Amino acid sequence: MQETLTLSSYLVLAGVLLVAYVIFGIAGFGTALIASPVMALYIPVAKIIPLLALLDMCAAIVNVSRDGRNAQWSELKRLIPLMIVGSLFGAAILLKTRPDILLLALGAFVVFYAIYSLSGLKPAPQFSPKAAVPFGLAGGMFSALFGSGGFIYAIYLSGRIEQKDAFRITQTTLIGLSTLTRVVIFALAGVYLDVDLLLLALILVPGMLVGITLGRYFTLKMSREQFLNLISVILLASGSMLVFKYFT
Repeated sequence: MQETLTLSSYLVLAGVLLVAYVIFGIAGFGTALIASPVMALYIPVAKIIPLLALLDMCAAIVNVSRDGRNAQWSELKRLIPLMIVGSLFGAAILLKTRPDILLLALGAFVVFYAIYSLSGLKPAPQFSPKAAVPFGLAGGMFSALFGSGGFIYAIYLSGRIEQKDAFRITQTTLIGLSTLTRVVIFALAGVYLDVDLLLLALILVPGMLVGITLGRYFTLKMSREQFLNLISVILLASGSMLVFKYFT
């Protein structure tokens, strides 16, 4: 893999990952949305998900080590068991049927929700703790099906957590646990025995670290309203990408 990459290729990959991890540092998700289309031009598609899973897990560990005390552990205790159950459902669906229509449904839901949030027609909804059940199950299911569950958790947490720093680190912790599961699966499957993949991940770590540091800095400078609007924009882009993926 690496023999085909030139210095300019490495610089492009480092640059796009820096931008992607600025978003991750702010929102706690979104790296695949930003990075995957560009990375696919330089790296085999089969390598991208394991590479991003490894980097996302490392980014989450760094963020939690910095700000873990701000996480809403009560929300994590509600969501994590449901995320696991949802992941099992997702795996079963993946084995039994073609889940393409679910991709379209998820994309359409996220797009409409983001437009609603950005419209300013009504205040952002406040969810009850019971809402953790559908959001936790759906987040786990779509993570297993498409590797795309982060924005489902973001919708729930934005309606539960007032403080933006607590939202960010709670979201990051959830994504870290989700990606840890994928990293373990990839490791057991022998994916990380590919030395070139590990070396590329190591080369790209500085871009990831700079990105999450900048994301954290920008978050501290934002008001809650600015932060939630940015989350809605990221959700809109995520949902649009899923709809586009379905039709292409």
